[in-house]
Amino acid sequence: MNGMRVLTETIPHALSASIGIWVENGSRYEKPQENGVSHFIEHLLFKGTARRTAAQIAEEIDAVGGVLNAFTGKEYTCYYARVLGEDVPLAVDILADIFLNSLFNPEDVERERQVVLQEISQAEDTPDDLIHDLFNLNFWQGHSLALPIFGSVETVNRIDRELMLTFMDEHYRAQRVFIAAAGKIDHDRLVEQCERLFSAVKRDGHKVPVTPPQSRRVIAYHERPLEQVHICIGTPGVSYSHPLRYAAYVMNTALGGGMSSRLFQEVREKRGRVYTIHSFMSSYLDCGYFAVYAGTSAEWAQEVIEVTLGELARVAREGLAPAELARAKSQLKGNLLLSLESTDSRMNRLAHNEIYFGRQISIDEIAQRIEKVTADEIVELASSIFKADRTGIVLLGDLKGRSVDESALSPLC
Repeated sequence: MNGMRVLTETIPHALSASIGIWVENGSRYEKPQENGVSHFIEHLLFKGTARRTAAQIAEEIDAVGGVLNAFTGKEYTCYYARVLGEDVPLAVDILADIFLNSLFNPEDVERERQVVLQEISQAEDTPDDLIHDLFNLNFWQGHSLALPIFGSVETVNRIDRELMLTFMDEHYRAQRVFIAAAGKIDHDRLVEQCERLFSAVKRDGHKVPVTPPQSRRVIAYHERPLEQVHICIGTPGVSYSHPLRYAAYVMNTALGGGMSSRLFQEVREKRGRVYTIHSFMSSYLDCGYFAVYAGTSAEWAQEVIEVTLGELARVAREGLAPAELARAKSQLKGNLLLSLESTDSRMNRLAHNEIYFGRQISIDEIAQRIEKVTADEIVELASSIFKADRTGIVLLGDLKGRSVDESALSPLC
């Protein structure tokens, strides 16, 4: 082939297969003035080719009971299909057609621009989604990772057909594109079909050099007439390949990964101050952040922040109790095994391993690495990232004139 990779995981008992075209390109690789172009391109690739109209694309995949969709992230874009095993050749043909032969008709560009703008409006009307974009914009201000995947109204209105085609020509190259498939898959047959269908993808691609953002202390307020105040508290985290990433998985699970987690028990069950509170990690090639989301009333916002920061500080000092550590490990391994029931999940796992590690990491290896996490590693990680001078707190809602007492950050080292 032309340098494109084909990764497969055959699951003998599966009836279906998930196939994705993965492009190592997302909003991180956009310039500020073209922010949103990767996501806009994703939309246009379903609007008709030289061989198929948009309606025919939908009809062909619906006729076999399949699913055809796409998603854009910060560091990748994926166009995928899920079909019965016998319909894999059809799915691959459709994916290749939209990937290589989409027309980008001017009228489709203008029509889809309105759809994307509505998608942006919908996100802005959903505060528990919007808070995460606001956190990125404030915490990593000025860096490409801070920019929203959808772009803004201003940038989307500037994107035209020429920009999209130029962007694809520069970024959708063979060294940045691969096929991942899982389920009822014949590897050799898939490779043969891909060699024939994707030979037109230009070969001389290269990865755009990137630099990590700088974390900084920030407290930001975004006033909206909402019933709740939405809070996102974040600190520096770990990259996908960080040596302490398994300790980070365990720590995240214990702190805010479920109903038995510290934050859920302390803030919701004991105090009744929230309906929803959870922690999460956002990891990228060379950086990441650990964050906690909560929704509460304006009068309780300060308390929620203080309790949350107090729990982070306690983990940095004391780590996790033996029972807590064991429970988090067991929960992680159980979640991992449950995810294997989905061919979509397995296809995604193949792709993420390729993008971030350049090799396939087995389930057994992951389980073993999780099991080996020690209390000392938890303390080492927590004490290195939970720092007052690199903590971001972003609030969205009707704060009723209240502001955060910055002494809440004092427990952090």
